[in-house]
Amino acid sequence: MKSANLTRNILIGMVLGAALGVVINMVGPATPGFAWLVDGVFPVVGRIFVKSLQLLVVPLVLLSLICGTASLNDVRRLGRIGLKTVAFYLATTAIAVSTAIVLAVLIRPGDGLSLDYTAEFAVRESPPLTEVIMNVFPSNPFASMAEGNMLQIIVFAILFGVATCLAGEPGQRVLRLANDLNDIVMKLVMLLMQIAPFGVFALVARTFAAEGLPAILALGKYFFLVVGVLLVHLFVTYGLLFRVCTGLSVRTFMRKVRKVQLFAFSTASSNATLPLTLETVEHRLGVKPAVGAFTIPLGATINMDGTAILQGVATVFIAQALNVDIGVQGYLMVVLMATLSSIGTAGVPGVGLIMLAMVFQQVGLPVAAIGVIYGVDRLLDMVRTAVNVSGDCVVSVIVAKSEGEFDFDAFASVGDD
Repeated sequence: MKSANLTRNILIGMVLGAALGVVINMVGPATPGFAWLVDGVFPVVGRIFVKSLQLLVVPLVLLSLICGTASLNDVRRLGRIGLKTVAFYLATTAIAVSTAIVLAVLIRPGDGLSLDYTAEFAVRESPPLTEVIMNVFPSNPFASMAEGNMLQIIVFAILFGVATCLAGEPGQRVLRLANDLNDIVMKLVMLLMQIAPFGVFALVARTFAAEGLPAILALGKYFFLVVGVLLVHLFVTYGLLFRVCTGLSVRTFMRKVRKVQLFAFSTASSNATLPLTLETVEHRLGVKPAVGAFTIPLGATINMDGTAILQGVATVFIAQALNVDIGVQGYLMVVLMATLSSIGTAGVPGVGLIMLAMVFQQVGLPVAAIGVIYGVDRLLDMVRTAVNVSGDCVVSVIVAKSEGEFDFDAFASVGDD
């Protein structure tokens, strides 16, 4: 199946899934005939598809990073690429949360609401900073792979790649084997993508059947403001950054990442989308493996622009609804915490809620108020993920071009988008 046809079919599957899900929600998910779809067919098909992709994440990240790191030849370049990548990810996160706060203060989505936040809402505690730092470094790489701990896998793969680069002829033999295995894994990714439209249909239908339009309408102003800020960040922030730093066509870029965005929207998981993101960056956007193998796995782990936007809008929304003035100092604290915690809480389950709970505690808002907005968070999470993977691609192209690891012909080609 050609890439253009696959993109079209994913979009069709997403639209049909959303339409069917809304209809089921309006009629009633428990209605005989629909219950077996919502509780049986959709979850089974969707989960099998997502688990099939998650199966490839660990070997893909491990092999790609080893190949990319070992092919650099100059180990000092790895440090330079790493610094650039982290700097861009932190900068875009700071811009994202700042934009969210400014627009939320101007539009005031929480005015006129009377919120009931007395219900308890449990959020997993954030681990201490010392534990976070120690947990970045693996004690058993096989355990890290079994648990899917992405930061530990990244650290091990980089160290292994550096050792491969420095090992001379034995290292070259290992590199050739790693390249062959990486090619096989990428081929498997493309085989699985042929069933993507069916998986996307099931995932989206299940989500909209469970959430429906009433959940959106109840918090309409908040919901559409978050979506609006996410789109502003995608097209304005990322667009300007991409154009200024690379001089390349933003329209071409957006066309080539469209399939990744649709897939990220349907799965709401950067990790599940990672195989497709990496394949798109290296084969369609022109980023060479030496850079893409590092920037994409790291971005899937620490790039939290979408979550930062959620924190900014949610903080202002709840503060306005409760008639609490957290002041300029409070907003600056939100910006700082969202930016720095994007790395500090990476890899922690429920990271979005953990980060939002930390922000609420810091500015004096009740953590239980998170329960008010949680009902629509699944739908917003889908949009956030699409924006996050777009940011991963933007930063990858920028870093690759600055390092001379960019293929202009691949980017300019029209046959792969």
